[in-house]
Amino acid sequence: MAIEEIRVCGTVQGVGFRPTVYRLAKACGLHGDVCNDGQGVLIRASGSEAALTEFVTRLQHECPPLARIHQLIRTPYEGEFNFNDFVISSSVSNTIKTEIAPDAATCPQCQQEIFDPFSRFYRYPFTNCTHCGPRLSILRAIPYDRSNTSMSAFAMCPQCEKEYHNVENRRFHAQPVACHTCGPTAWLERADGKPVTASMFSMLDDVDAVCTLLQKGEIVAIKGLGGFHLACDATQETMVQKLRQRKRRYHKPFALMARDLTVIEEYCTVSTKERELLLSPAAPIVLMQATAKKQVAPSVALRQNTLGFMLPNTPLHHLILRRMNRPIVLTSGNVSEEPQCTNNNEVREQLGKIADYFIFHSREILNRVDDSVIRVVNDKVQTIRRARGYAPTPINLPPGFDNVPQILAMGSELKNTFCLLHEGQAILSQHLGDLENAAAFKAYQDTLNLYLNLFEHKPKAIAIDLHPEYLSSKLGKELAAANQIKLSPIQHHHAHIATCMAENGIPLDSPPILGIALDGLGYGGDGKLWGGEFLLADYRKYQRLATFKPVAMIGGTQAIYQPWRNTYAQLIAADIWDNYQQQYSDLEIVNFLDQKPLQLLNQLLEKGINSPLASSVGRLFDAVAAAIGICVEECSYEGQAAVEMEALVDINSLNNDKETVNYPFSFIFSDSIYCIDPSPMWLTLLKDLQQQNPQPVIAAKFHHSLASTIADMVSHLCQENLISQVALTGGVFQNYILLEQVTKKLQVLGINVLTHSLVPANDGGISLGQAVITAAQMMT
Repeated sequence: MAIEEIRVCGTVQGVGFRPTVYRLAKACGLHGDVCNDGQGVLIRASGSEAALTEFVTRLQHECPPLARIHQLIRTPYEGEFNFNDFVISSSVSNTIKTEIAPDAATCPQCQQEIFDPFSRFYRYPFTNCTHCGPRLSILRAIPYDRSNTSMSAFAMCPQCEKEYHNVENRRFHAQPVACHTCGPTAWLERADGKPVTASMFSMLDDVDAVCTLLQKGEIVAIKGLGGFHLACDATQETMVQKLRQRKRRYHKPFALMARDLTVIEEYCTVSTKERELLLSPAAPIVLMQATAKKQVAPSVALRQNTLGFMLPNTPLHHLILRRMNRPIVLTSGNVSEEPQCTNNNEVREQLGKIADYFIFHSREILNRVDDSVIRVVNDKVQTIRRARGYAPTPINLPPGFDNVPQILAMGSELKNTFCLLHEGQAILSQHLGDLENAAAFKAYQDTLNLYLNLFEHKPKAIAIDLHPEYLSSKLGKELAAANQIKLSPIQHHHAHIATCMAENGIPLDSPPILGIALDGLGYGGDGKLWGGEFLLADYRKYQRLATFKPVAMIGGTQAIYQPWRNTYAQLIAADIWDNYQQQYSDLEIVNFLDQKPLQLLNQLLEKGINSPLASSVGRLFDAVAAAIGICVEECSYEGQAAVEMEALVDINSLNNDKETVNYPFSFIFSDSIYCIDPSPMWLTLLKDLQQQNPQPVIAAKFHHSLASTIADMVSHLCQENLISQVALTGGVFQNYILLEQVTKKLQVLGINVLTHSLVPANDGGISLGQAVITAAQMMT
């Protein structure tokens, strides 16, 4: 007989791991015990060598649905051992190295119970088990025990306690377990403060009444897993418009929720991979191609050809949608640009003018967690926003990063996440939003403190973006100074590229790759604004090989929200406006620009006042979109013009390579780097407009031409620099047409193309790059 200590690390707490250990140990005839501690799960077991090996093999194959084993270490056990059976011991607190499971959507068994009239969980909106339910959103500290969650306010009734302690039960040690008798409750309130009476709806209960309210055309604020949402019937145009006006979210597409896949398939084409994502425990919003079979209200996703759908992720949502045979809008419960509300009183105050009704519940949301957004491109998952269902699952770092020091990376200003690096893993926070909003910045600081405490993280260095005005960078400087630790400023686009390398498993000491980082803006190594960069980079350093021609952003940040400013700046930079204005005087864009105070704008340009030069491909997209009549005057969110132009693209002309004559770009070599100049493109594009070529054809031609230009530049740089791998990164590569076109053209050249999947290509992934660059530099 042998006695072993088996240490299991990974996502192994609060996911039904110990009951699985117990069941398998009994089946293999072992004696001993299993307990949770700060490092994960510790098993002490005695039995024959064959029985122990069978046990370990089965444990790896029969892992619970939400568990993830990263490491399993077997060592002989030398201590005292007095077991004549196998038992589950109580949790032990010590140094915290275990993982926190993300919030998980309602599992099939719990779904069945809430609709079974003979189940004690019938119509209970907070039914959960070890395979599903809240995790991060209700957590104060670890180990993940009920006393460390917002469920500590609810004492279990005898029946729940019996299931909680029954190792054979699915709810064994499910920390949020509760029922009608002992758990949280949900109730309906009117926003005007008047009483709600059951006779008004004659429904089963308050939760069921929500469905009736939505069908009647009301707007309801619903308390979800990680925050409140605003809901209305997605097929009623007047309601969707009313929600847009009240929420002050005028154009950005709304997310949708539907009862089941059958409803979604009436509105979208759903691929196998998309179906898997929708039904997964993460239950993200999945962007899919809209069909003409049935259509939601036009205002749900203005000028888009995709819809973002999710399935119900809590029993509350399942119960609300049970009788709903059409989709509902389910958008974050906030005033535009503010963080999602999480507190009942806050909602009464902030959403009282938006929602007509509230469905509240008494389980406190301790941590705000937004919905994740995913897209499938060429059968590969592309994460656009990483939050509920995914965070804070760690990302394993590539070979060479095993013994990295603890590092904190502060992330960017927009779409912020931060990152903790330790023991060969990166823990990315959930999406925290745009820090220029005061409430979002406060939430960022609160969440940062939570993670540092949860993981007992004591950074040896803090990584920040080079941009001196980012609030995340300023806070990072303060923390580094206060704690007297190393501060590591990281160039924005180098961080983007390192993120892509890290998530693709590129080892620490690999030769440099070519990274193409295309985005809106990032602070350059020369103190200027970059956004269209070709960098030869490894984890420690980079060399800028090529860029796009810098063009003025007239009015600074105003240029982000007024695309015509970029069009005018591009035409001036291309020497077209003065020389060709008369020739193109019949064009709408030329007449539009003529109405603007051009003398004043010219003075700003000449004197360099509030008109910084930027090599931004994001702004080039804006310029082209405005030129062809998309969002000419203004955008209500960053990138709107580019997003709408992408949706317009005529796929037939895009794929008809042979007949499409590309818009010409020129290459210039100066100051030791190549520069891509779009100037020649503009004359040809204006001629296309004059010949009244349709918008979708011009949009397709621009995408195709830009992709060809990028591929030509890569081909050129590869010959000079012996490059075999290229990383595509930055927010512009969320454009699936550009991503597909560039990938295809580079693969034809025999180049291995790295793209994002686990983390966003946009600034939501940048903290991972900041962290690995800092780690690599410290390990030299």
